[in-house]
Amino acid sequence: MHPGHVSTPKPLRKLRATLWLYLSLIALSLVWLLLAQWGLLRPLEQLSLDARFKVRGPVEAPVRVVYVDIDTDSLLALGNFPWDRGLFAQVSEGLIQKGGAKAIGIDVVFSDGGVPNIADPRKVARGKAEFGRYLFSGPPVVLAASYAEQGIRTLEDGTVVDQQIPLVEGPGGRTSPPELPGWEMGGAFFRPPLIGLIDIMDGHTSEAPMFARTPERTYLHLSLELARLYLGIRPEDVRIKPDAIELAGADGRVIRRVPLRRGQMVNINWFSRWADDERNPRASFATVLTALQWLRSENPQERAEGEAFFADGFFKDAVVLIGPVANMLQDLAPTPFDRTPVPKVGVHGNLVKTILGERVLRLPPEWVLPVVTLGLTALIVGLSLASEGRRSGLRRMVAAALFLGYVALCFAAFSLGGWVLPMVVPLGAALSSAFIGGAAQLVLAQKQKSRIKGLFGAYLAPSIVSQMVDAGQEPKLGGVEENITAYFSDVESFSTFSEKLSPPQLVELMNEYLTACTDIVQAEGGTLDKYIGDAVVAIYGAPLALPEHPLKACVAALRVQKRCAELREKWAREPQKNWPEIVLRLRTRIGLNSGRAVVGNMGSASRFSYTMMGDTVNLAARMESGAKAWGVYTMCADPTRIACEAADAEGRVLFRNLGRIVVKGRSTPVPIHELVGLKEDVTDKTREAVARFAAGLASYYAQEWDAAIAHFKASAVLEPNQPDPATGITSNPSLVYLKLVAELRENPPGANWNGVYVMKEK
Repeated sequence: MHPGHVSTPKPLRKLRATLWLYLSLIALSLVWLLLAQWGLLRPLEQLSLDARFKVRGPVEAPVRVVYVDIDTDSLLALGNFPWDRGLFAQVSEGLIQKGGAKAIGIDVVFSDGGVPNIADPRKVARGKAEFGRYLFSGPPVVLAASYAEQGIRTLEDGTVVDQQIPLVEGPGGRTSPPELPGWEMGGAFFRPPLIGLIDIMDGHTSEAPMFARTPERTYLHLSLELARLYLGIRPEDVRIKPDAIELAGADGRVIRRVPLRRGQMVNINWFSRWADDERNPRASFATVLTALQWLRSENPQERAEGEAFFADGFFKDAVVLIGPVANMLQDLAPTPFDRTPVPKVGVHGNLVKTILGERVLRLPPEWVLPVVTLGLTALIVGLSLASEGRRSGLRRMVAAALFLGYVALCFAAFSLGGWVLPMVVPLGAALSSAFIGGAAQLVLAQKQKSRIKGLFGAYLAPSIVSQMVDAGQEPKLGGVEENITAYFSDVESFSTFSEKLSPPQLVELMNEYLTACTDIVQAEGGTLDKYIGDAVVAIYGAPLALPEHPLKACVAALRVQKRCAELREKWAREPQKNWPEIVLRLRTRIGLNSGRAVVGNMGSASRFSYTMMGDTVNLAARMESGAKAWGVYTMCADPTRIACEAADAEGRVLFRNLGRIVVKGRSTPVPIHELVGLKEDVTDKTREAVARFAAGLASYYAQEWDAAIAHFKASAVLEPNQPDPATGITSNPSLVYLKLVAELRENPPGANWNGVYVMKEK
């Protein structure tokens, strides 16, 4: 080193590198904000909004909206579209006079162009006149007007008109009116008095302009006009303000307030999918027309049927929307509830419900997006980069909780309050930054990790290697006393498997079995200690602290038993592998015990492994080997049962008291218990067996032999494990105790007998 040169301490260099990485990742969120500003994330934003609708589900509407469909049946009955306009006059008048509808919107632009599918021009003129006279009489019927979706429209004479909807925040100069309904009538041009826009933005069913200003007049949206008519609001009492539209009563009191985005837009709140017949009641245009014609029929039966059609109140006090639904009319678009395009007339129905129910979707101020994006990214990236050391798991969990918590907040805010919080940009920025940061950290730590793995990875558990890397320490001999749960499992009659299977078959079978057991053990937080042939030894609670480790060990043991049953069924469905019968009866016994034990790196100075030892461990091994004597497959000592039940608030694990024993090599009695099963897997029959067994055990301790035998006989027929050569089961706890009680009845133990059974084998 050059004289006078002072090197930067390693911790400081690491801190600087982490800080630069942190700032670089925060800057990545700016890229997401730019992508949003340029509109490149709109498809993802729409998907996130659709997901919120689906999670929220359908909601009840504040007003009845009924659709009268221009459907395929109507086209077959009345001919190709457009129709004689007199038909619309008849249906509209009938819906109001006979059906009791409060307002009608017709989602059809009745311009002077188009030739109806009838031969007589005079009939065309009569239909226009009939419709015009009806509309001129002032019914609450709103006709549609529309701007061209592409911003231009070619007229019949070939003239191209710039006809883009005038936006409040858009470029000026485009103030031409929309395509309006109107037609020649009686030598003059007739324009209906009630006209409403039917436009949506960019072809999406997510937002719509509530009005359009032109030099001639201001056009309101069809849904707004219908809401006004429904509430009885005069046109002059509709107040358009920079941030909202207010519908006021004659006394000036605001009855409904419609918040606006960008001074003009409303996000459509969808109440249900289109095919929801309960929330979107529908009738065919031809059906309504036929019912009205029946009312004028000379046939009494037809008149009665016409009266019955309107008598049930189907249209009573409803907002009725007449619009095209037939696929051939191509007025379709997807919605948040409908991926397959559905009729756009549903847009207006949902907007009417949105306005009248004051359930306009609300977006936060624009400054919220960058603040939330930068804040969430900073927190999650900070926690991710700090995910080293003993609390790395906790920090990762907090980071994940922040991420998922914000997702939950977005869905909850939408479902409960109609707030559309920014989702794609904040979550995308946070997730991508955390991912890149994690990848960078992985590269930086790979050299040190590779060296330690190269030296010790062959014989140390991966979790121990990671712990050493995090702590910056190399393994050494020694151990510490920890509170753990020891786990031992062993395949029943494994020596017979070795005789019956060829070496390749034995290897394949054991690999599949051990993989399944290990995956479950580790999934529940256990540390694999070792394999001893077919035996699996695991530690719960070390080397890393594991809250509620007795409960996790019990759940793991029962999951292993359940998985073994699934494997037996799987092997039975593999005739091509020619498994011998013993494979289809493979069962494993598991023993558990909890308490203090020495855990650590043990062995020689040149080769050692992380393991456990002590009396707690020895007793766990006795639980596994002794389970056979009691006719069970999963057994634990009392400390595991007590700690498990204390942590098991939901009662997931069902235990059965098997009595008290003295294992070989010990003098102190040990209460032992069978792990019967997980709550969701235990049948009522098994629960009754456990209850009757407990009654028998109480009589056993009281030396009431006849009562004990009666109880154990009752529980024996209910036992889930019944002796059967086909399954390999030879006994169960009820049968074991029947034999014990029979012996004690023949040779009574005396008054000082405490019920303890002394095991003669390990």
